[in-house]
Amino acid sequence: MAKDSKGKAAEEVPEQYGDVVQRLEDVVARLEGGTLTLEESLKSFEDGIKLVRRGEQLLNAAEKRIEELLNEDGRDAVVPLQAGVKPPALPSTPAPAPSRGSSGAAKAAPPPEDDVPF
Repeated sequence: MAKDSKGKAAEEVPEQYGDVVQRLEDVVARLEGGTLTLEESLKSFEDGIKLVRRGEQLLNAAEKRIEELLNEDGRDAVVPLQAGVKPPALPSTPAPAPSRGSSGAAKAAPPPEDDVPF
């Protein structure tokens, strides 16, 4: 185990994203438990920050690798998602025009795409 600047054994930050998430969940559970002293809480919070940063590094590396794979053939483009911005809707097929022999009653419009039940 690595030593920190004070010579104490420091826990190593995991290399796998799943391990980072599990350790972060453990830190959150300890903090929410309410049994830690102030010093223990601060140490747990510091550990949590390190884990969040490591998780971000791993996700950024994965995103970069995905972009490289998609761009290998030079045709695909990756568009980053933006918080609060809805992606463009997929093209939908137009509704068929009512036949002339119909009773003239209008059909109910389909529900908006936002009302999907799942």
